[in-house]
Amino acid sequence: MCSESINAIAGRRLFFKCECFQKGGNHAAALSLAASLRGVPAYIVIPRNAPKCKVDNVVRYGGKVIWSDATMQSRESIATKVLQETGAVLIHPFNDARIISGQGTISLELLEQAPEIDTIIVPISGGGLISGVALAAKSINPAIRILAAEPKGANDAAQSKAAGRIITLPETNTIADGLRAFLGDLTWPVVRDFVDDIIVVDDSELIEAMKLCYEILKVAVEPSGAIGLAAVLSESFRSNTTWNSCTNVAIILSGGNLDLGALWNSYMK
Repeated sequence: MCSESINAIAGRRLFFKCECFQKGGNHAAALSLAASLRGVPAYIVIPRNAPKCKVDNVVRYGGKVIWSDATMQSRESIATKVLQETGAVLIHPFNDARIISGQGTISLELLEQAPEIDTIIVPISGGGLISGVALAAKSINPAIRILAAEPKGANDAAQSKAAGRIITLPETNTIADGLRAFLGDLTWPVVRDFVDDIIVVDDSELIEAMKLCYEILKVAVEPSGAIGLAAVLSESFRSNTTWNSCTNVAIILSGGNLDLGALWNSYMK
């Protein structure tokens, strides 16, 4: 998807890869559906602060919700307990070679449709999406730039990149609930070696990007999904002369799970 209006705002040509229909919070829903179709149980570990719409999708597709606290340590501990009690197999949402490989198909589609793309901006959290995108894209075009977009209140990837080792944060503070996970041992080496830079944006920039997606693209995205657009419009990106040559930029819109209860209620009044 392209928009001349947003191109004019950005000062460069943008290509939007709309993965918001199935990405971002939908790993759990997809796994629930796949398991249901095969007649096997799916135990989905979900933090208690997860958006209701994401939880509802898991239940809708037949998954069994197992609650955890919001921390990664709690989720992993609960998941380990479930494995021990049920004999289930862990399918990690990002730190899994199969998941990473699957994400790489995004790059294949992008570069088949628009081979002139010189830069891809990808949301980063646990690193599964950007790892797959980076590995596939650079295997097709080694000169292509892969940039990560990360919220300021959960900028562990940017800190990790700068430090040369995985950094975890004691807490995160961002409206982008889908970007609060930390890098895994499989995704970190890819981010370290194949991601060219990480652009950090604040929540106000995320909100403005969401508005543009709604008002101009007519695409519903959550804050986590809009962060790529927020990054390319950010002052930190615009003012960095390193990226002046990024003229054909692909942006992955990666999440569309929004709790719209308050909006619907306002219409009922």
